[in-house]
Amino acid sequence: MSKSKKFSPEVHERAVRMVQEHRGEYPPLWAAIESIASKIGCVPQTLNEWAKRAEVDAGVREGITTSEAQRMKELERGNKELRRANEILKLAIAFFAQAKFDRRLKS
Repeated sequence: MSKSKKFSPEVHERAVRMVQEHRGEYPPLWAAIESIASKIGCVPQTLNEWAKRAEVDAGVREGITTSEAQRMKELERGNKELRRANEILKLAIAFFAQAKFDRRLKS
């Protein structure tokens, strides 16, 4: 089992900037990615994902931006909390309705 390294945002930005700056020096983009990835200590696939993400965020490539994805996660989290609260309220209503019904029968 391998441990994944955590890279700081500064390393992400620098590595992506290096790919963008040096992509013309290498015929295929992948060669630039491999070269730079070995210098910063990550696997080329990781750097490729960072570069794609940067292009999406810059509007150069189609896709959901980082801020949109974060907003969607927040909305989904909020929806989950609301569903949970609604379920609790439904159970409480059923409990109190049953208690009221039981009191009527005992009277």
